[in-house]
Amino acid sequence: MKTHSHLRRLTCGSLLAAVLALASCSIMPERVAPGTSRAEIESRLGRPTSVHTLPGGTRLQYSGQPSGQWVHNLDLGPDGRLLRSVQVLDIDWMQKNIELGRWTRDDVLLNLGRPALVERVARFDGQVWTYRFKQMDFPRLAHVHLDPAGVVRQLMFTDELVADDSAPYT
Repeated sequence: MKTHSHLRRLTCGSLLAAVLALASCSIMPERVAPGTSRAEIESRLGRPTSVHTLPGGTRLQYSGQPSGQWVHNLDLGPDGRLLRSVQVLDIDWMQKNIELGRWTRDDVLLNLGRPALVERVARFDGQVWTYRFKQMDFPRLAHVHLDPAGVVRQLMFTDELVADDSAPYT
């Protein structure tokens, strides 16, 4: 009897996980087609984490921070329809677009959204904004160093150390 109950629970749990995984595929920001209206986007994805005014349009930002590893920027034209969707927590995107000495705190918020963590370190006079992301399925961290004037001075990438539940206790 115990075995059947355990198997039933396991099967139900697996089925629920599969349904949730399939459901999440239909609401992934990168799968929203260009030309989709803002109303349709919000009905599928929910309210954005933040909304920014752009020259000639609007940016809907959907962020998984602090625990998620993605930020999708959905840029709408003046007609309120999707022009492009970009997942910006990507090492290539960040290295290509974040301009040291030029980007400000506002540029970081506009493009990356709110960080997972804000902290200070001994060898830098300013704040370090940390974003969680994945690089080839490995958990990574992007550290954006902002000086006291709010200008980006450094961009660093490190591995995110995660607990290994399979490791033996020592």
